[in-house]
Amino acid sequence: MTATTDLSRTWPRRAAVLSLHTFPLEQPGTGDAGGMNVYIAKTSAKLAELGTEVEIFTRATSSDIPPVAQLAPGVTVRSLLAGPFEGLDKNDLPSQICAFAAGALRVEARHDPGYYDVVHSHYWLSGQVGWLARQRWGVPLVHTAHTLAKVKNAALAEGDTPEPMVRVMGEEQVVAGADRLVANTEFEAADLIERYDADPEAVATIPPGVDLERFTPGDRSAARAEFGLPADAVVLGFVGRIQPLKAPDVLLKATAALLDRHPGLRERLVVLVVGGPSGSGLERPRALHELARSLGITDVVRFLPPQRGDALASVYRACDVVAVPSYSESFGLVALEAQACGTPVVAAAVGGLPVAVADGVSGLLVDGHETRRWADALASVVLSPGRRARLAAGTTGHAAGFSWESTTEALLDTYARARTTFDARLRIREVTA
Repeated sequence: MTATTDLSRTWPRRAAVLSLHTFPLEQPGTGDAGGMNVYIAKTSAKLAELGTEVEIFTRATSSDIPPVAQLAPGVTVRSLLAGPFEGLDKNDLPSQICAFAAGALRVEARHDPGYYDVVHSHYWLSGQVGWLARQRWGVPLVHTAHTLAKVKNAALAEGDTPEPMVRVMGEEQVVAGADRLVANTEFEAADLIERYDADPEAVATIPPGVDLERFTPGDRSAARAEFGLPADAVVLGFVGRIQPLKAPDVLLKATAALLDRHPGLRERLVVLVVGGPSGSGLERPRALHELARSLGITDVVRFLPPQRGDALASVYRACDVVAVPSYSESFGLVALEAQACGTPVVAAAVGGLPVAVADGVSGLLVDGHETRRWADALASVVLSPGRRARLAAGTTGHAAGFSWESTTEALLDTYARARTTFDARLRIREVTA
């Protein structure tokens, strides 16, 4: 362990990061790839920049993926064989926890004891593996849930499938066994404490960051030209996985209501839906297209596949407003990225979105998912140039308060605190043995 400027704690030389659930190099916006992928990739790279070597353990999802790859200098990705490459649904993954854990333990066994200083697991499946690694490797476990089953089940979209009891029990076990729990917001911290009986002293609230170098304001007309949009269009955007949880249908229904109120808007309105089917959305991958047809708005809706890097920034810049109507959201990285590009956000007042969006300053928060309320909120922004300009003026200042650098420095401090907790527990066991 290398010393920090605070001599009472130390930062790790090497961290093992567990990501069974999703491949961290996969394009966000489709399958199971989303904000967690971005979080793992960005924090791992920043950890390495700050002197902590990172090894990410993930499940191999293709025969084309090399067993070992470099994500960034000082960041190694190890893809472990755990089940077939194709055809495994998220709900099938618990059956591969043992295989994944065995692969991670074999890698560690090639090194001298104490090779890793900390284990950081992401999502409950990885947490189960981290729980075992903590015991076998004699190192502290830090866990980030990203989403919680009890929270999701309390706010299900109509027709969506509840998270199974095996996940609920798995999360409870990880919460009880981890040395530190990382929550994205105070709301998530409260959920961990109240719904999962987490020790308040073990919960650290660390907001995610945003890439403030990539996501910046830019030329709106140029961004629209990239996607063949008229410079004078009124553009509403949705970016994310196409599934009931993310509620893109709410935006389409509000769009139809908006056009009923303002028929003349149809000539200029464009709704960009950027993403791919995921989760229960895979059962009906064309459901959103069918909804647009039934609402009579296919002429204004454009579906685009997930966009990467600079192209995603151009999507945000091309929009007058980005909608984030999720039923549950641990934070809402899309909202932050859009604001960093200077675009106001209209978001559901759920989960971490009240933190990601400054209501009335950089965007608007909507209570519930009722069509009329969403149509009202969207109209109040896109049909009022003055209000839209005032909200746009507040976007970048709000987004600037979140950076991957500050997130990663806080994680390092949490790793050090986890080490202190782990060592104290170890001493107690030795005394009482």
